[in-house]
Amino acid sequence: MPAVVFDFDGVLADTERVHLAVTQDVYRDRGWSLSEADYFAEYLGYDDAELLKRFAADRGIVIDDDGIKTIVDEKFGRFHERLAGGDALYPGTRACVARIRERFQIAIASGAQHADIVAILLTGGLAGVFPVIVGIDDVEHGKPAPDPYEKAVMLLGVPPGQAVAVEDSRWGIASAREAGLRTAFVDRPLEYGPGSPARENPDADESVTDLLELAQRL
Repeated sequence: MPAVVFDFDGVLADTERVHLAVTQDVYRDRGWSLSEADYFAEYLGYDDAELLKRFAADRGIVIDDDGIKTIVDEKFGRFHERLAGGDALYPGTRACVARIRERFQIAIASGAQHADIVAILLTGGLAGVFPVIVGIDDVEHGKPAPDPYEKAVMLLGVPPGQAVAVEDSRWGIASAREAGLRTAFVDRPLEYGPGSPARENPDADESVTDLLELAQRL
């Protein structure tokens, strides 16, 4: 298996709760309420714009494209402020990535903004380690569409069937499967609340509890 393609938030970087907190703040300013349970059960895995569209549709909120862009831009700015100067990578991420890249090509395919990914890798000491990074702003459609993984393996020059995607949500698993990749699910049940995708344990080809276990099993 010549390639491993990582999701970012919730796999390499411990940012999901930061995303949730900032999103809640931005929505609260507009009189909207997004609970932790709803976020992890219904919206984890979507990019900011798609999350907002689905949230609005679920609650009968009317919002146009300009309004979506304004809110997404505001959330992006607040998120960046929260992470500035901090190491958001999970403990052990650097060591596990180093071990995996000894034997495999590596890439990132994420629903996060490209600039956010690069910034977090920089502060976490992994700048330049990933030759291919695909963010939500690098593709037409985010997960669960296959676009992020299709682009990642295309840029690596690896057939999809010879790559494994490392994910933490059912939407990511669906994206990778449709793109033709094998899948490994990182199951961190203590980090997400009841009813979250992490507790559903989607039908991935492999299931691991952390990146160390993944590195040992690949």
